[in-house]
Amino acid sequence: MNHPRSAWGKARYANPRSRETMLSSLGWGRTSSVASHRDLILEQFTRQAIPFSTAPGIRDEEALALLSEASGATPDDTVLDVACGPGLVVCAFARVARRVTGIDLTPAMIARARALAEEKGVRNVSWAIGEVLPLPFRDSAFTIVSSRFAFHHFPEPRAVLTEMVRACVPGGRIVVVDLVASPDREKAAALNRMEKLRDPSHVRALSLAELRALFHEVALPAPRETFYSLRSEVEGLLERSFPDPGDAEVIRRMF
Repeated sequence: MNHPRSAWGKARYANPRSRETMLSSLGWGRTSSVASHRDLILEQFTRQAIPFSTAPGIRDEEALALLSEASGATPDDTVLDVACGPGLVVCAFARVARRVTGIDLTPAMIARARALAEEKGVRNVSWAIGEVLPLPFRDSAFTIVSSRFAFHHFPEPRAVLTEMVRACVPGGRIVVVDLVASPDREKAAALNRMEKLRDPSHVRALSLAELRALFHEVALPAPRETFYSLRSEVEGLLERSFPDPGDAEVIRRMF
């Protein structure tokens, strides 16, 4: 049986935030706790739609090009970007691929994505507002399925990865980019505490070992890994995520 090929990229941030393999939104509604997390996602990313889309690390052209290159995208590919946020990844893929679809839970993010595509003159894209569990697409609908800066927002990352595999053709490519937690438990706990204070929709940044395990658990081959670094200023992060004033002071002291 052929499996989708897998790849991911990781970004390292200055100070407590260290890893990366994807962003934005998801949501489903099987339990009250999941439903409340869905509400957090909608609240946070409705507020963050504009500032998030202008963040230097999010808009970094070199990082976006690296993602597209790592996927091996060609003019024959059809791409799905899961939790697409403001559509930067979708527009990057659209330079190469035949057709690209972005899905996000937050209407404000999709509105931002549509505006960005219009600004860039991108036409080979489509957008969907919806959940990631399940993804509202048929089996084997895409040749590449990606997600950037979102896995740390997912309460059920394995279930999301399983859905990404389902939507990808056999022999296709799965691309995940997100923060990566340190293997040191204290450092990982500090990163996740800071991120949760900064953005209550944060669930947990996974370690590299945990990400590898996820790929193994959904029967994907060992992924090809790419690492890169992004620097973020503390005040810029706080301005874009609107934490409570008391929490912002706690975060400043952590640095």
